[in-house]
Amino acid sequence: MNSENKEFTKICSLKDLHENKGKRVFVEDNEIAVFLVAGKVYALSNHCPHQHTALIYDGYLENDCVVCPAHGWMFNLETGRTPEGGKGLETYETLIKGNDVYVEFRKKEFKW
Repeated sequence: MNSENKEFTKICSLKDLHENKGKRVFVEDNEIAVFLVAGKVYALSNHCPHQHTALIYDGYLENDCVVCPAHGWMFNLETGRTPEGGKGLETYETLIKGNDVYVEFRKKEFKW
């Protein structure tokens, strides 16, 4: 799927998401945490930068943020940043088409 020259990958159906609960999905070798909050879908990296735990999808939601269940680090659902504005989680643009959820997935290129 291509929207405005962006590449989107289907990750799930809207019926697979539950309000205010996370879901872990995989795109290639990458884990993404997906949340449905007030009818809006958010997608972020599932790996917390603190000790690289892959539990963001299992975090709880508070004040437009997801809180990592391992050590309590908070990340804004929209920006991925910490409440102080520091770098946090990578975010992915989402697109809803019919009942399907897509993310703009940018393949990482390593330059060795």
